[in-house]
Amino acid sequence: MSDAIKHECGIALLRLKKPLAFYKEKYGTAFYGIQKMYLLMEKQHNRGQDGAGFASIKLDVAPGERYISRVRSNDAQAIQDVFSQINARINEELTAHPERIDDVDWQKANLPYIGELFLGHVRYGTFGKNSIESVHPFLRQNNWMHRNLIVAGNFNMTNVTELFNSLVELGQHPKEMADTVTVMEKIGHFLDDEVTDLYLECKNNGLSKREASPVIAAKLDIAKILRRASKGWDGGYAMAGLFGHGDAFVFRDPAGIRPAYFYEDDEIVVVASERPVIQTVFNVDFDQVKELQPGTAIVVKKDGQLTEHEIIPATVKKACSFERIYFSRGSDAEIYQERKELGKLLLPDVLQAIGDDTDNTVFSYIPNTAETSFYGMVEAAQDFLNQRKNQYILDNRKTLTKEKLEEILSVKIRTEKIAIKDAKLRTFITEDSSRDDLVAHVYDVTYGVIKPTDNLVIIDDSIVRGTTLQKSILKMMDRLKPKSIVVVSSAPQIRYPDCYGIDMAKLESLVAFRAAMALLKENGLERVIEEVYHKCKAQENVKDIEMVNHVTAIYAPFEPQQISDKIAEMLGSDAIKAEIKIIFQTVDNLHKACPKNLGDWYFTGDYPTPGGNRVVNKAYINFYEGNDARAY
Repeated sequence: MSDAIKHECGIALLRLKKPLAFYKEKYGTAFYGIQKMYLLMEKQHNRGQDGAGFASIKLDVAPGERYISRVRSNDAQAIQDVFSQINARINEELTAHPERIDDVDWQKANLPYIGELFLGHVRYGTFGKNSIESVHPFLRQNNWMHRNLIVAGNFNMTNVTELFNSLVELGQHPKEMADTVTVMEKIGHFLDDEVTDLYLECKNNGLSKREASPVIAAKLDIAKILRRASKGWDGGYAMAGLFGHGDAFVFRDPAGIRPAYFYEDDEIVVVASERPVIQTVFNVDFDQVKELQPGTAIVVKKDGQLTEHEIIPATVKKACSFERIYFSRGSDAEIYQERKELGKLLLPDVLQAIGDDTDNTVFSYIPNTAETSFYGMVEAAQDFLNQRKNQYILDNRKTLTKEKLEEILSVKIRTEKIAIKDAKLRTFITEDSSRDDLVAHVYDVTYGVIKPTDNLVIIDDSIVRGTTLQKSILKMMDRLKPKSIVVVSSAPQIRYPDCYGIDMAKLESLVAFRAAMALLKENGLERVIEEVYHKCKAQENVKDIEMVNHVTAIYAPFEPQQISDKIAEMLGSDAIKAEIKIIFQTVDNLHKACPKNLGDWYFTGDYPTPGGNRVVNKAYINFYEGNDARAY
């Protein structure tokens, strides 16, 4: 993606089902769990590079022994920093006690971070906050083992204020109005209730507090706690939690907005945000890794038993399509084919833009995540060329010479790596005029492969703000002196803010919105701008369930191509000599290519939860009133 946006997060949960001695004997180390957690987190580093955190729990330790360990980092290389800290602590202890190098029981009792239950998290700070306090996992501590709660997740709630107020009504005093804190405290409140009820039951049966503890651990109903806690949640989430005594859960939102996958065998239970991560780290087949279903939680009890529970009835599945377009790693077998299909489906519009002139066209991509879609587009272009060759041969078979036939068959689609991102370049000057000049050099280009008669077709995952295109890519491409530059987006026009984890909170930052506003003004439709504002204002105090997305009216007067043409005009300049054309994927083709991930609210305005409509209307009010605040 040429326009960098912060998004998503990644979770990793691992439960070792055997004693640590088993892993020492089979795999040569009692640190098997820590090593696998490093791989699970490192292979999801694409999901978050602002911070990383790790937590572990030891099972069945004696009172007075530390059983919970946690380390977090907001370092520039956060995952590496987390595990460097872990290794340093472990090595420090082993250096002081070299005789214990093979003593698993001693290691479990004395080394931090070693254990049977692990939770890891990588994050992007969508609110611009990147203090260590914002890094997951979050820890809610208590002297009762059962009431210790560790939470991490890939989520964003649209109704944080409402959730915060509900905690206040319960008599709590939350330390921060943040979705992670409010979610954890809500779970914690009902956890406390459940533990108290079970303790009173044990007391009535004549058990002492100490005798009650293992009974509470066995009877604690995690699914019940989650059902009570999640009432009123509005957002997209895949969240994981550990309890101090050894239970664990992972819970997914009822629309399936955020992804989660799991695998179980007789040695482990593992959960991650992406399927190929589990496949790679544990060497298992595609069909062995299950998708956690919307509205469902998996619960792993202290005894290692895994069960699935419906927590909230599933709604229409609206799994985030951006996962398939861009966010998830393309090594997933389904995602790889879907991204190729996105490229293939764009070819008819590309051919129209270049007048079918593939002989004088160079195809390329903006590194690096658009590469798979590029392969699909080029394969489709080669099929088109082959069909044209075959038709020419059939039409001229009586007069075709051997030399002409060889000439025809030798023609291929021309592909080059044109754009090369200079990863080391940093725009360290903030003063606008100087900074723009630096931004223009973020990408280098390959010289000597484009002729003045050539069209240059370059595919990107998506066009969000258009800033990098305008200030860097188009200027750099124009230096090659092509006849035209055709920028192709494998995603449709991004028209609406996201409120479920992607950092697209402000309408005015979206180039499609700015283009539609410009068209309204050019066509004498300024009244629409004001009408939408008044309709949004009129809904400010209604319940979320009654909200309607009024911002769709901004785009209604125009065909998608009109907006695309306006974007091309806005991103060009007098300094650019080549003709600029912009092509976007259609929503229909997106669904055709990615049939399992139909979440498209940022393209269509069809939000999967009521809070989404409130957010988009609030974003429009903020825009109209000149308020730079976020809408959620």
